[in-house]
Amino acid sequence: MTIAQPYLLFLADAPHAKTAFGVRHWRPDACAAQFRYPGSTLDLGLPEMTPDQAAAAGVKTLLIGAAPAGGMLPDRWVGDLVAAIRAGMDIASGLHARLTDVPELVAAAKAAGRRLHDVRHPTENFTIGGFERRPGKRLLTVGADCAVGKMYTALAIERELRARGVAADFRATGQTGILIVGSGVSVDAVISDFVAAAAAALSPAAADDHWDVVEGQGSLFHPAYAGVTLGLLHGSQPDAMVLCADPSRTALGDFDAYPQPDLAECIALYTDCARLTNPDARVVGISLNSSSFGEGEAAALIARTEDRLGLPCVDPVRTGVAAIVDRLGVKGR
Repeated sequence: MTIAQPYLLFLADAPHAKTAFGVRHWRPDACAAQFRYPGSTLDLGLPEMTPDQAAAAGVKTLLIGAAPAGGMLPDRWVGDLVAAIRAGMDIASGLHARLTDVPELVAAAKAAGRRLHDVRHPTENFTIGGFERRPGKRLLTVGADCAVGKMYTALAIERELRARGVAADFRATGQTGILIVGSGVSVDAVISDFVAAAAAALSPAAADDHWDVVEGQGSLFHPAYAGVTLGLLHGSQPDAMVLCADPSRTALGDFDAYPQPDLAECIALYTDCARLTNPDARVVGISLNSSSFGEGEAAALIARTEDRLGLPCVDPVRTGVAAIVDRLGVKGR
């Protein structure tokens, strides 16, 4: 799916807007304005516009950037979404609830010739596909656990590559990433047999010096989500992998009986599994979410991890990712 930009970020009256803040941070050039209800405490620092004003200013899509309870679409929002459609905008949502299950939105979109994007629910049909080696370079972020910074790390690496004049594209595999860049596939909603094919389609053949930076999902060490991780690993055929972890954790997310794996064990298993479709695959660096540690403690932790594993170790927020990009050996323009 491809979503037209720029966006009107819809905050409404929700208490949280992680998606909107993520899009604003990583793609400020795609964010034209915000639309929030009176009394809202959320503020992206963007111009305030109604749907009619935004459409007149050339905005293409109203993006639901807020997170109501349970991921459902409140009835009180529907009238404003219909107004946005009638004004000439598409609607994009990462909510669990489907826009296409709301009759008023479907009717308005059909009448106005606009599109409804339910980014959690892929519209493409994938087959098993083929797994011959493709030209171009690919980097995949992988995890010791879930929710450890794989998307943030991938976006930071794409930004660093582009800053060096290297051709690079972030390939989104989750709803927030899709809304940040405007395209991608939410692979956790793809039929399990076709996850690898979806990952291959997402990172197609490219020029030899082009890097696709693929957003990882799940973890090979997580009993609930290892399947989607393995499909991404095989389909993306990564030349390079960056292992992401949260050193403050002792057990896997939501599974206290499963301890956090050792990072050396992670490197070995990810490398072995990736080499089924790319015999040259290797882990090139470690990305730690050290937000639970003070500056000095975090710096010492990063240094110890780097010394122990013999790989560059970063926190993408505190240190940036230049050391990992250096390891890729890319030649910028």
